[in-house]
Amino acid sequence: MSETIDVVVIGGGYAGVMAANRLTQRGDVSVILINPRPSFVERIRLHQLVGGSHSAVVDYRKVLAERVRLVVGSVERIDTGGRRVALAGGDALRYDYLVYAVGSGSADPQVPGAAEFARPIACLEDAERLRPLLDTAPAKAAVTVVGAGPSGIETAAELAEQGRAVTLVCGGALGPSLHARGRRDVARRLARLGVRVLDGPGTQVTEVTRDAVTLQNGRVVPSDVTVWTAGFGVPDLAARSGLRTDALGRLLTDETLTSVDDARVVAAGDAAAPSGLPYRMGCQSAVQLGPQAAETVLSRIAGTAPRPVQVGFAGVCLSLGRRAGVFQFAHRNDVAVPFHLAGRPGAKLKEVICRSTVWQLGYEARRPGVRTWWAKDAKRRQLLQSRRVEVPATAGPAA
Repeated sequence: MSETIDVVVIGGGYAGVMAANRLTQRGDVSVILINPRPSFVERIRLHQLVGGSHSAVVDYRKVLAERVRLVVGSVERIDTGGRRVALAGGDALRYDYLVYAVGSGSADPQVPGAAEFARPIACLEDAERLRPLLDTAPAKAAVTVVGAGPSGIETAAELAEQGRAVTLVCGGALGPSLHARGRRDVARRLARLGVRVLDGPGTQVTEVTRDAVTLQNGRVVPSDVTVWTAGFGVPDLAARSGLRTDALGRLLTDETLTSVDDARVVAAGDAAAPSGLPYRMGCQSAVQLGPQAAETVLSRIAGTAPRPVQVGFAGVCLSLGRRAGVFQFAHRNDVAVPFHLAGRPGAKLKEVICRSTVWQLGYEARRPGVRTWWAKDAKRRQLLQSRRVEVPATAGPAA
Protein backbone atom coordinates (compact mmCIF):
# COMPACT_ATOMS: atom_id res chain seq x y z
CA MET A 1 0.00 0.00 0.00
CA SER A 2 1.51 3.33 -1.07
CA GLU A 3 1.83 6.17 1.42
CA THR A 4 0.55 9.63 0.54
CA ILE A 5 3.08 12.47 0.55
CA ASP A 6 1.59 15.75 1.74
CA VAL A 7 2.81 18.97 0.12
CA VAL A 8 1.54 22.35 1.27
CA VAL A 9 1.91 25.39 -0.99
CA ILE A 10 1.62 28.76 0.75
CA GLY A 11 0.42 31.42 -1.68
CA GLY A 12 -1.94 31.16 -4.64
CA GLY A 13 -0.35 33.64 -7.03
CA TYR A 14 1.40 32.87 -10.30
CA ALA A 15 4.26 30.92 -8.70
CA GLY A 16 2.11 29.08 -6.16
CA VAL A 17 -0.50 27.95 -8.70
CA MET A 18 2.17 26.74 -11.12
CA ALA A 19 3.92 24.83 -8.32
CA ALA A 20 0.70 23.24 -7.05
CA ASN A 21 -0.33 22.14 -10.54
CA ARG A 22 3.10 20.69 -11.36
CA LEU A 23 3.08 18.65 -8.13
CA THR A 24 -0.01 16.71 -9.29
CA GLN A 25 2.21 14.73 -11.69
CA ARG A 26 2.57 12.09 -9.00
CA GLY A 27 -0.52 10.22 -7.93
CA ASP A 28 0.85 9.65 -4.43
CA VAL A 29 1.26 13.37 -3.73
CA SER A 30 -1.53 15.25 -1.94
CA VAL A 31 -1.39 19.01 -2.62
CA ILE A 32 -2.94 21.74 -0.48
CA LEU A 33 -2.80 25.37 -1.64
CA ILE A 34 -3.30 27.98 1.08
CA ASN A 35 -4.34 31.44 -0.08
CA PRO A 36 -6.03 34.35 1.71
CA ARG A 37 -8.55 34.84 -1.12
CA PRO A 38 -11.00 32.42 -2.80
CA SER A 39 -10.14 33.69 -6.30
CA PHE A 40 -6.96 34.02 -8.35
CA VAL A 41 -5.76 37.60 -8.78
CA GLU A 42 -4.22 38.78 -12.05
CA ARG A 43 -1.80 41.25 -10.53
CA ILE A 44 -0.68 42.37 -13.97
CA ARG A 45 -4.20 43.78 -14.46
CA LEU A 46 -4.64 45.65 -11.17
CA HIS A 47 -4.19 49.00 -12.92
CA GLN A 48 -7.15 48.00 -15.11
CA LEU A 49 -9.25 47.24 -12.04
CA VAL A 50 -8.51 50.76 -10.79
CA GLY A 51 -9.45 52.15 -14.19
CA GLY A 52 -12.59 50.03 -14.43
CA SER A 53 -11.68 48.04 -17.56
CA HIS A 54 -11.11 44.63 -15.91
CA SER A 55 -11.95 42.81 -12.68
CA ALA A 56 -8.41 41.34 -12.38
CA VAL A 57 -9.95 38.22 -10.80
CA VAL A 58 -10.21 34.67 -12.20
CA ASP A 59 -12.03 31.66 -10.75
CA TYR A 60 -9.51 29.15 -9.38
CA ARG A 61 -11.37 26.39 -11.23
CA LYS A 62 -9.94 27.82 -14.46
CA VAL A 63 -6.30 27.73 -13.33
CA LEU A 64 -6.00 25.10 -10.61
CA ALA A 65 -5.86 21.32 -11.04
CA GLU A 66 -8.83 19.41 -9.64
CA ARG A 67 -6.58 17.40 -7.34
CA VAL A 68 -5.32 20.52 -5.58
CA ARG A 69 -7.25 21.31 -2.42
CA LEU A 70 -7.72 25.05 -1.90
CA VAL A 71 -7.72 26.30 1.71
CA VAL A 72 -8.76 29.93 2.08
CA GLY A 73 -6.83 31.38 4.98
CA SER A 74 -3.62 32.98 6.18
CA VAL A 75 -0.57 31.26 7.64
CA GLU A 76 0.63 32.65 10.96
CA ARG A 77 3.74 30.52 11.38
CA ILE A 78 5.69 27.63 9.89
CA ASP A 79 6.82 25.02 12.41
CA THR A 80 9.67 23.36 10.52
CA GLY A 81 10.51 21.04 13.43
CA GLY A 82 6.99 19.63 13.59
CA ARG A 83 6.37 20.11 9.84
CA ARG A 84 3.17 22.01 10.42
CA VAL A 85 1.75 25.36 9.36
CA ALA A 86 -0.40 27.28 11.83
CA LEU A 87 -3.38 29.09 10.30
CA ALA A 88 -4.82 32.37 11.56
CA GLY A 89 -8.04 30.68 12.70
CA GLY A 90 -6.19 28.29 14.98
CA ASP A 91 -6.10 25.24 12.68
CA ALA A 92 -2.86 23.58 11.65
CA LEU A 93 -1.87 21.56 8.60
CA ARG A 94 0.84 18.93 8.47
CA TYR A 95 3.26 18.67 5.55
CA ASP A 96 6.05 16.47 4.27
CA TYR A 97 7.27 19.25 1.97
CA LEU A 98 6.44 22.93 1.85
CA VAL A 99 6.50 25.36 -1.09
CA TYR A 100 6.91 28.94 0.11
CA ALA A 101 5.27 31.19 -2.51
CA VAL A 102 3.84 34.03 -0.44
CA GLY A 103 4.48 36.65 -3.14
CA SER A 104 4.93 40.36 -2.54
CA GLY A 105 2.96 43.47 -1.72
CA SER A 106 3.46 47.13 -0.97
CA ALA A 107 6.68 48.08 0.78
CA ASP A 108 6.69 50.40 3.77
CA PRO A 109 7.28 53.72 1.98
CA GLN A 110 9.40 55.17 4.84
CA VAL A 111 8.28 58.63 3.73
CA PRO A 112 6.45 60.94 6.16
CA GLY A 113 2.73 60.90 5.46
CA ALA A 114 2.86 58.23 2.76
CA ALA A 115 1.34 55.44 4.85
CA GLU A 116 -1.51 57.74 5.88
CA PHE A 117 -2.29 59.66 2.70
CA ALA A 118 -0.93 57.64 -0.26
CA ARG A 119 -2.84 54.69 -1.73
CA PRO A 120 -0.90 51.56 -2.74
CA ILE A 121 -1.91 49.33 -5.65
CA ALA A 122 0.17 46.20 -5.08
CA CYS A 123 -2.65 43.79 -4.18
CA LEU A 124 -6.33 43.24 -4.90
CA GLU A 125 -7.54 44.91 -1.71
CA ASP A 126 -5.40 47.97 -2.41
CA ALA A 127 -6.88 48.34 -5.90
CA GLU A 128 -10.43 47.74 -4.65
CA ARG A 129 -10.04 50.53 -2.08
CA LEU A 130 -8.55 52.93 -4.61
CA ARG A 131 -11.17 52.53 -7.33
CA PRO A 132 -14.18 53.95 -5.42
CA LEU A 133 -11.98 56.78 -4.17
CA LEU A 134 -11.27 57.76 -7.76
CA ASP A 135 -14.88 57.20 -8.82
CA THR A 136 -16.11 59.69 -6.24
CA ALA A 137 -13.35 62.26 -6.84
CA PRO A 138 -14.21 65.25 -9.06
CA ALA A 139 -13.32 64.88 -12.74
CA LYS A 140 -10.72 67.66 -12.39
CA ALA A 141 -9.15 66.20 -9.25
CA ALA A 142 -5.35 66.16 -9.32
CA VAL A 143 -4.03 62.57 -9.28
CA THR A 144 -0.37 61.94 -8.48
CA VAL A 145 1.22 58.57 -9.17
CA VAL A 146 4.49 58.01 -7.32
CA GLY A 147 6.91 55.54 -8.90
CA ALA A 148 7.89 55.14 -12.55
CA GLY A 149 8.27 51.38 -12.80
CA PRO A 150 5.75 49.30 -14.79
CA SER A 151 2.96 49.66 -12.20
CA GLY A 152 3.31 53.42 -11.99
CA ILE A 153 3.51 53.96 -15.73
CA GLU A 154 0.53 51.70 -16.45
CA THR A 155 -1.60 53.26 -13.72
CA ALA A 156 -0.80 56.81 -14.83
CA ALA A 157 -1.65 56.00 -18.46
CA GLU A 158 -4.86 54.15 -17.56
CA LEU A 159 -6.19 57.05 -15.50
CA ALA A 160 -5.06 59.75 -17.93
CA GLU A 161 -6.84 58.01 -20.79
CA GLN A 162 -10.05 58.50 -18.82
CA GLY A 163 -9.43 62.23 -18.76
CA ARG A 164 -7.88 62.43 -15.30
CA ALA A 165 -5.28 65.12 -14.57
CA VAL A 166 -2.32 62.87 -13.76
CA THR A 167 1.19 63.69 -12.61
CA LEU A 168 3.77 60.88 -12.62
CA VAL A 169 6.53 61.44 -10.06
CA CYS A 170 9.45 59.24 -11.05
CA GLY A 171 11.95 59.73 -8.25
CA GLY A 172 14.66 59.36 -10.90
CA ALA A 173 14.46 58.00 -14.44
CA LEU A 174 11.20 57.19 -16.19
CA GLY A 175 11.02 53.41 -16.67
CA PRO A 176 14.56 52.64 -15.45
CA SER A 177 14.42 49.07 -16.78
CA LEU A 178 13.71 50.31 -20.34
CA HIS A 179 16.20 51.02 -23.09
CA ALA A 180 16.50 54.73 -23.99
CA ARG A 181 14.55 54.14 -27.22
CA GLY A 182 11.69 52.41 -25.45
CA ARG A 183 11.70 55.10 -22.78
CA ARG A 184 11.24 57.79 -25.43
CA ASP A 185 8.17 56.03 -26.83
CA VAL A 186 6.70 55.70 -23.35
CA ALA A 187 7.33 59.40 -22.68
CA ARG A 188 5.70 60.38 -25.99
CA ARG A 189 2.60 58.31 -25.29
CA LEU A 190 2.27 59.71 -21.75
CA ALA A 191 2.58 63.23 -23.15
CA ARG A 192 -0.21 62.54 -25.66
CA LEU A 193 -2.40 61.37 -22.79
CA GLY A 194 -1.66 64.56 -20.90
CA VAL A 195 0.42 62.98 -18.13
CA ARG A 196 2.84 65.43 -16.53
CA VAL A 197 6.07 63.50 -15.96
CA LEU A 198 8.46 64.71 -13.25
CA ASP A 199 11.71 62.80 -13.60
CA GLY A 200 15.42 63.25 -13.05
CA PRO A 201 17.38 64.41 -9.98
CA GLY A 202 15.47 65.86 -7.07
CA THR A 203 12.16 64.14 -7.86
CA GLN A 204 12.23 61.76 -4.92
CA VAL A 205 9.21 62.23 -2.65
CA THR A 206 10.07 63.55 0.82
CA GLU A 207 6.57 64.06 2.22
CA VAL A 208 2.94 63.26 1.45
CA THR A 209 0.05 65.26 2.88
CA ARG A 210 -3.69 65.08 2.38
CA ASP A 211 -3.58 67.40 -0.62
CA ALA A 212 0.04 67.54 -1.84
CA VAL A 213 3.29 65.71 -2.48
CA THR A 214 6.62 67.39 -1.67
CA LEU A 215 9.74 66.54 -3.69
CA GLN A 216 13.39 66.56 -2.72
CA ASN A 217 14.01 69.62 -4.88
CA GLY A 218 11.44 71.53 -2.81
CA ARG A 219 8.67 71.42 -5.38
CA VAL A 220 5.17 70.93 -3.99
CA VAL A 221 2.79 69.03 -6.27
CA PRO A 222 -0.95 69.48 -5.53
CA SER A 223 -2.58 66.06 -5.19
CA ASP A 224 -6.16 65.19 -4.33
CA VAL A 225 -5.45 61.46 -4.78
CA THR A 226 -1.93 60.05 -4.37
CA VAL A 227 -1.20 56.57 -5.70
CA TRP A 228 1.96 54.87 -4.38
CA THR A 229 3.66 52.31 -6.64
CA ALA A 230 7.28 52.80 -5.54
CA GLY A 231 8.75 49.52 -4.36
CA PHE A 232 7.56 46.11 -3.23
CA GLY A 233 7.94 44.23 0.03
CA VAL A 234 7.38 40.62 1.05
CA PRO A 235 5.55 39.12 4.04
CA ASP A 236 7.68 38.42 7.10
CA LEU A 237 6.37 34.87 7.52
CA ALA A 238 9.76 33.24 6.89
CA ALA A 239 11.55 35.47 9.40
CA ARG A 240 8.78 34.96 11.98
CA SER A 241 9.19 31.22 11.52
CA GLY A 242 12.93 31.28 12.20
CA LEU A 243 14.05 30.81 8.59
CA ARG A 244 16.89 32.89 7.21
CA THR A 245 16.03 35.65 4.77
CA ASP A 246 17.73 38.40 2.81
CA ALA A 247 17.49 42.05 3.87
CA LEU A 248 14.07 42.44 2.22
CA GLY A 249 12.66 39.33 3.88
CA ARG A 250 12.85 36.89 0.95
CA LEU A 251 13.60 33.29 1.92
CA LEU A 252 17.27 32.44 1.38
CA THR A 253 17.71 29.34 -0.76
CA ASP A 254 20.38 27.55 -2.73
CA GLU A 255 20.26 27.36 -6.53
CA THR A 256 17.67 24.54 -6.38
CA LEU A 257 15.28 26.89 -4.53
CA THR A 258 15.71 24.86 -1.33
CA SER A 259 15.82 26.75 1.96
CA VAL A 260 19.33 26.98 3.41
CA ASP A 261 17.81 25.96 6.76
CA ASP A 262 15.49 23.09 5.86
CA ALA A 263 15.62 20.75 2.87
CA ARG A 264 11.87 20.19 3.06
CA VAL A 265 11.12 23.87 2.44
CA VAL A 266 11.35 25.15 -1.13
CA ALA A 267 10.65 28.72 -2.28
CA ALA A 268 9.25 30.22 -5.48
CA GLY A 269 8.24 33.60 -6.84
CA ASP A 270 8.80 37.06 -5.42
CA ALA A 271 9.61 35.82 -1.91
CA ALA A 272 12.51 33.59 -3.01
CA ALA A 273 16.17 34.67 -2.90
CA PRO A 274 18.25 31.92 -4.53
CA SER A 275 21.91 32.37 -3.55
CA GLY A 276 20.98 35.77 -2.18
CA LEU A 277 20.58 37.03 -5.77
CA PRO A 278 16.82 37.08 -6.38
CA TYR A 279 15.22 37.54 -9.78
CA ARG A 280 13.14 40.58 -10.66
CA MET A 281 9.74 40.39 -9.03
CA GLY A 282 6.88 39.73 -11.43
CA CYS A 283 4.81 37.06 -13.13
CA GLN A 284 7.49 36.48 -15.80
CA SER A 285 9.86 35.03 -13.23
CA ALA A 286 7.08 33.54 -11.07
CA VAL A 287 5.67 31.26 -13.78
CA GLN A 288 9.17 29.85 -14.24
CA LEU A 289 10.12 29.57 -10.58
CA GLY A 290 6.85 27.88 -9.53
CA PRO A 291 7.16 24.67 -11.55
CA GLN A 292 10.89 24.47 -10.89
CA ALA A 293 10.26 24.62 -7.14
CA ALA A 294 7.80 21.77 -7.61
CA GLU A 295 10.38 19.82 -9.61
CA THR A 296 12.83 20.20 -6.71
CA VAL A 297 10.23 18.69 -4.37
CA LEU A 298 9.48 15.87 -6.82
CA SER A 299 13.20 15.15 -7.20
CA ARG A 300 13.61 14.84 -3.44
CA ILE A 301 10.62 12.52 -3.24
CA ALA A 302 12.13 10.38 -6.00
CA GLY A 303 15.55 10.42 -4.34
CA THR A 304 17.28 12.21 -7.23
CA ALA A 305 19.34 15.39 -7.23
CA PRO A 306 17.33 18.57 -7.94
CA ARG A 307 18.45 20.71 -10.84
CA PRO A 308 19.69 24.29 -10.43
CA VAL A 309 17.15 26.98 -11.23
CA GLN A 310 16.99 28.45 -14.74
CA VAL A 311 15.11 31.67 -15.43
CA GLY A 312 15.33 33.66 -18.63
CA PHE A 313 13.62 36.96 -19.37
CA ALA A 314 12.12 38.12 -22.65
CA GLY A 315 11.55 41.77 -21.82
CA VAL A 316 9.13 44.19 -20.18
CA CYS A 317 5.60 44.68 -21.46
CA LEU A 318 3.66 47.84 -20.61
CA SER A 319 0.11 48.87 -21.39
CA LEU A 320 -0.25 52.61 -21.96
CA GLY A 321 -4.01 52.82 -21.76
CA ARG A 322 -6.28 50.59 -23.82
CA ARG A 323 -4.99 51.66 -27.23
CA ALA A 324 -1.20 51.66 -26.94
CA GLY A 325 1.62 49.80 -25.28
CA VAL A 326 5.32 49.03 -25.38
CA PHE A 327 7.09 45.69 -25.36
CA GLN A 328 10.72 46.26 -24.45
CA PHE A 329 12.80 43.27 -25.55
CA ALA A 330 15.69 42.19 -23.34
CA HIS A 331 18.56 39.73 -23.05
CA ARG A 332 17.91 36.57 -21.03
CA ASN A 333 19.56 38.27 -18.04
CA ASP A 334 16.89 41.01 -18.05
CA VAL A 335 19.05 43.73 -19.62
CA ALA A 336 17.11 45.79 -22.17
CA VAL A 337 18.12 45.83 -25.85
CA PRO A 338 17.40 48.66 -28.34
CA PHE A 339 14.53 46.81 -30.06
CA HIS A 340 10.98 47.39 -28.83
CA LEU A 341 7.41 47.22 -30.15
CA ALA A 342 5.25 50.29 -29.54
CA GLY A 343 1.80 51.73 -30.23
CA ARG A 344 -1.21 49.62 -31.10
CA PRO A 345 0.90 46.47 -31.78
CA GLY A 346 2.43 46.88 -28.33
CA ALA A 347 -1.02 47.05 -26.76
CA LYS A 348 -2.18 43.93 -28.61
CA LEU A 349 0.94 42.01 -27.55
CA LYS A 350 0.40 43.07 -23.94
CA GLU A 351 -3.16 41.74 -24.01
CA VAL A 352 -2.02 38.48 -25.61
CA ILE A 353 0.55 38.06 -22.83
CA CYS A 354 -2.01 38.74 -20.09
CA ARG A 355 -4.44 36.20 -21.54
CA SER A 356 -1.76 33.63 -22.29
CA THR A 357 -0.47 33.77 -18.72
CA VAL A 358 -3.85 32.64 -17.38
CA TRP A 359 -4.01 30.05 -20.16
CA GLN A 360 -0.56 28.80 -19.16
CA LEU A 361 -1.71 28.25 -15.57
CA GLY A 362 -4.73 26.29 -16.79
CA TYR A 363 -2.65 24.26 -19.23
CA GLU A 364 -0.31 23.22 -16.42
CA ALA A 365 -3.39 22.19 -14.41
CA ARG A 366 -4.59 19.95 -17.24
CA ARG A 367 -1.21 18.61 -18.36
CA PRO A 368 1.26 18.97 -15.48
CA GLY A 369 4.90 18.54 -16.36
CA VAL A 370 4.59 18.87 -20.14
CA ARG A 371 7.07 21.73 -20.18
CA THR A 372 10.42 20.76 -18.64
CA TRP A 373 12.77 23.12 -20.51
CA TRP A 374 13.41 26.63 -19.24
CA ALA A 375 15.09 29.61 -20.87
CA LYS A 376 18.62 29.82 -19.51
CA ASP A 377 20.46 32.94 -18.45
CA ALA A 378 24.09 32.10 -19.11
CA LYS A 379 25.18 35.23 -17.25
CA ARG A 380 23.89 34.08 -13.85
CA ARG A 381 26.74 31.68 -13.11
CA GLN A 382 29.21 34.41 -14.05
CA LEU A 383 27.39 36.83 -11.76
CA LEU A 384 27.47 34.39 -8.88
CA GLN A 385 31.18 33.80 -9.38
CA SER A 386 32.04 37.48 -9.81
CA ARG A 387 30.26 38.38 -6.59
CA ARG A 388 31.67 35.32 -4.83
CA VAL A 389 28.28 34.61 -3.38
CA GLU A 390 28.52 32.24 -0.45
CA VAL A 391 25.20 30.83 0.73
CA PRO A 392 25.21 28.12 3.41
CA ALA A 393 24.56 24.64 2.04
CA THR A 394 21.03 23.29 2.35
CA ALA A 395 20.50 21.53 5.65
CA GLY A 396 20.71 17.83 4.90
CA PRO A 397 18.89 15.58 2.43
CA ALA A 398 15.14 15.12 2.49
CA ALA A 399 14.24 11.79 1.01
